[in-house]
Amino acid sequence: MSTSAATIDHLLDLLAGLPGLSARKMFGEYALFVEGKVVALVCDDQVFLKPTDTALALLPGTSMAPPYPGAKPHLLLTDTLDDADLIRSTLRQVAAALPPPKPKAAKKPKLAP
Repeated sequence: MSTSAATIDHLLDLLAGLPGLSARKMFGEYALFVEGKVVALVCDDQVFLKPTDTALALLPGTSMAPPYPGAKPHLLLTDTLDDADLIRSTLRQVAAALPPPKPKAAKKPKLAP
């Protein structure tokens, strides 16, 4: 089962006002970005937040689960999604705690035969 576009639209509406927020479809699911950094995954219509020390401190008692088989556990946001201000603040702080994204490697030109 994959995440529906309606779920992503709802999340983006819910979190509107968070600078640098975007979503990108990846492998049939979605990644949420803040300032170019992946802060959460949306898999099977559920939001999985990266478990940084800041996120764990701001959301104590939040259950953890892997977003897909073989993945490390992430914070599973369920009831917390009712508090958009808390989620916006948490996403902002998770992005601040993550390292900057690695620069993309330049594409090598194809050589003609």
